[in-house]
Amino acid sequence: MKVFAHTEPGGAAQELEVERPELEGSAVMIRVTNSGVCHSDVHCQDGYFDLGSAGRYELTAAGAQYPVVLGHEIVGEVVAAGPDATVTPGDTKYIVFPWIGCGECQACSEDRENYCSGKKRNLSVQRRGGYAEEVHVPDERYLVPLGDIDPSFGATLACSGLTSYSAIQKIMPVPADKPVAVIGAGGVGLMTIALLKALGHENIVAVDMSEKALENATAMGATATVVAGGEAPHQDIVAAGGEKIAAAIDLVNNGDTSSAALFAMANGGTLVSVGLFGGQFTFPTALVAFNLLNIRGNFVGSLPELKELVKLAQDTDLPKPPITELPLTAQEVNSALDGLRNRTFNGRAVLVAG
Repeated sequence: MKVFAHTEPGGAAQELEVERPELEGSAVMIRVTNSGVCHSDVHCQDGYFDLGSAGRYELTAAGAQYPVVLGHEIVGEVVAAGPDATVTPGDTKYIVFPWIGCGECQACSEDRENYCSGKKRNLSVQRRGGYAEEVHVPDERYLVPLGDIDPSFGATLACSGLTSYSAIQKIMPVPADKPVAVIGAGGVGLMTIALLKALGHENIVAVDMSEKALENATAMGATATVVAGGEAPHQDIVAAGGEKIAAAIDLVNNGDTSSAALFAMANGGTLVSVGLFGGQFTFPTALVAFNLLNIRGNFVGSLPELKELVKLAQDTDLPKPPITELPLTAQEVNSALDGLRNRTFNGRAVLVAG
């Protein structure tokens, strides 16, 4: 089967032919129909994540082996199933939960596989991802029926949607009229805004460097916007929200954005750190204590959270970010990654099989 793989850190995706794996137990093979392109794939293409003064976190340290097949926002159809699987091949479309844990640690036993402390099996890192004709999923339990959701939008729910939904759970409860800042109005930021609005929040401050991104944020439900880069960004955020913010979800998560959020925060507020752009905290530690601030990390979300999100998307007319569809080929994998790296995409990019 064809995969579109990176053979070395920093290299372009190449079309390779690989052997289709044998299916055991409840494993399934999924024919990929839609594969979202996430900004974390840009870091994975580079082969590392920036840890600020702590150096780099190499993709190989996470268990990746080259050639690496990226892509973790997957919608597709079952084309083959293991002997113990109950699903059968057909044209029913599924969203694939890609954040697969070891299956043995306490977190995995509690259905919190994104907290796994063992040997992770995430699609697109430790296992081949969705930039491919087909993807091997180790158990049918990781398939969530798409229903009547648009498949390209549905693909984005597996990461940007799930990450947004899980991050929002970490700031709640927040009174609907209290300001919440969403820092970074790219794919995950736009989904965060859409979900906050769908869940009834009424004071959403979007922060981004791009005027176009902020236009998208307003269309998705932001009630105020801030152009990043001012001399006193925390003051701009407070002014936009009408008072100090109750919470911030930081989809950039570098030293500047985290400091701006924390200086803008009301006593007892919560910062959820999500972005992987790199850097480190530079905020005064004493103020964390004096102001009773909460700082929480968020890495994607759990399978139960994905199921909750998909039900919300099926039952609610969620605002959808702009989506650019491209053919699922090596050339367009590279084009999409370049577009995200250079901020030339408006909204999201999703690769679609011919």
